[in-house]
Amino acid sequence: MTMNPNLQQVMMKPTKPGRRRFIISSFFFILFLCAVASINEVQFGNLLQFGSCTFFSNNSSSSASFLPLNSTSDDIRILIGILTLPDQYHRRHFLRMIYGTQSPAGAKVDVKFVFCNLTKEDQKVLVALEIMRYDDIIILNCTENMNQGKTYTYFSSLPEMMNSTEGPSPPYHYVMKADDDIYLRLDKLVKSLRPLPREDLYYGYVIPCGSMNPFHHYMSGMGYLVSWDIVEWVSVSEISRNHLEGSEDRVFGDWMRWGKRGKNRHTVKWAMYNYPDRPTACTHELWPDTIGVHLLKKQEKWIETLKYFNVTQNLKPSKLYHIP
Repeated sequence: MTMNPNLQQVMMKPTKPGRRRFIISSFFFILFLCAVASINEVQFGNLLQFGSCTFFSNNSSSSASFLPLNSTSDDIRILIGILTLPDQYHRRHFLRMIYGTQSPAGAKVDVKFVFCNLTKEDQKVLVALEIMRYDDIIILNCTENMNQGKTYTYFSSLPEMMNSTEGPSPPYHYVMKADDDIYLRLDKLVKSLRPLPREDLYYGYVIPCGSMNPFHHYMSGMGYLVSWDIVEWVSVSEISRNHLEGSEDRVFGDWMRWGKRGKNRHTVKWAMYNYPDRPTACTHELWPDTIGVHLLKKQEKWIETLKYFNVTQNLKPSKLYHIP
């Protein structure tokens, strides 16, 4: 059988224009998919591998992914450990309101409640429920005490608790020990820390009350803060391990002095002070530049302090309530 020469010529003739249109269309379609993946940070897996996607990069992983969406990797990370007692349920709920309504810009501030081992059956139930609901409690492996090593156990336990290959390093730039009768204004705290070193820092209200020299003695137990490297040092140092008993803030100051730590010292007097119930060398009138007010032992003092700083100014109007 002899094929028609004209038909044979048509079948053998390459269809270049059609092939080119197909290749060009496919190429631009693949580029479109790559662009969508790059913009939306979506990986299309094998589909993108087929197209190679050499024109776009989707490697967007960074430590910032471990921070809140409105945070950046440059944010200050602060852990505030409020040393309290297991039975102080009402105080913890109150403080959750105090700190839960503060949102300092440019910082990640975690407030945790710290106490020793539970000893009562009701604590095992009620504290467990708190943890399930709020996840803001640290239970140390110790017997409850004030000046016999609780502060040491708090600081020395943190590296093992907090260090993780999945989170930022260090987990916190600064760690604070605070009493449960101090009101801290987190935005002012963050602002005061921003220009300070993030290594070998010892920060607080220097004792004695009449001194402004941060190297004079030690920082008051109302609330003092150290950089993470000092936390790690406390956890391994024989100096801190072998000197536990005594007023916990003075003992901590001894560690800093004997271990030649805390070369960067900063006193925030008079931004931190005792409540001016009866004027003493350690009290100060409430004023706008306050970071912390201490000795709020009674609710009346808390209310007076919160009213002064107008903490409810951001209450939104609603038909559901009327507060004159």
